[in-house]
Amino acid sequence: MRPIRAVVFDTDGVLLDSAVLHAAAWKTAFDDCLEVWAADGATQQPFDADREYRDLVDGKSRDDGARAFLGARGIDLPPGERGDTPGCGTVRAVAALKEQIFTQNLRSRAVEAFSDVHPALNELKAQGLRYAAVSSSRHAAALLKSAALASLFDALVDGEDAARLGLAGKPDPALFLEAAARLGSAPEDTAVVEDAIAGVEAGSRGSFGLVVGIDRSPDAHRADALRAGGANLVLADLAALPAVLRGQAP
Repeated sequence: MRPIRAVVFDTDGVLLDSAVLHAAAWKTAFDDCLEVWAADGATQQPFDADREYRDLVDGKSRDDGARAFLGARGIDLPPGERGDTPGCGTVRAVAALKEQIFTQNLRSRAVEAFSDVHPALNELKAQGLRYAAVSSSRHAAALLKSAALASLFDALVDGEDAARLGLAGKPDPALFLEAAARLGSAPEDTAVVEDAIAGVEAGSRGSFGLVVGIDRSPDAHRADALRAGGANLVLADLAALPAVLRGQAP
């Protein structure tokens, strides 16, 4: 393996304890819509905020997440238009409903960094590595700032950048490739750190030098799924990452 010179971190679930808020917002949005659709005879089970969140929407843009869930459930909705009002009539309306609920939830709950994040970032900086944060969310900059992390990163690529630059969402590697470019690092000299299946797939497709899966979940099979998706190794948190990038075993 070539020496790693830069690291690109996913945000939700890797740096910030925010995945639970995203999962809860998706559940409220999907379950509300499932009730609406049930009125037409399309009865469905409630959204599983653990398994379906991780398998279908985690790490993806809102539109892609909504589209994946609807496809998995066999629900056919028109794609809709950008700026659709939150609701249940189009894919983009469902995605907008999730965004509305997530934004409301943020007003009553702070999002914090995981306890292992600051020490790991400080060690990596001491090793001379540059690093970036990546997120498909448009809230990433504000959330990183509120968790006192924003000033630590050399670059941030988020949902605002994706929309402005026309970057495809994960599992396409476009977001990670943009982050590596901003760090001045080639993909083969860059590590990707992700907790989502779509994210490790993106790292693998982008031919990054190292793809690290982070498994903070209680699911005994999650690590295997991350490896199958493209992770070269899986860690329980970020504590061992600096040693790994020095070429030591975790």
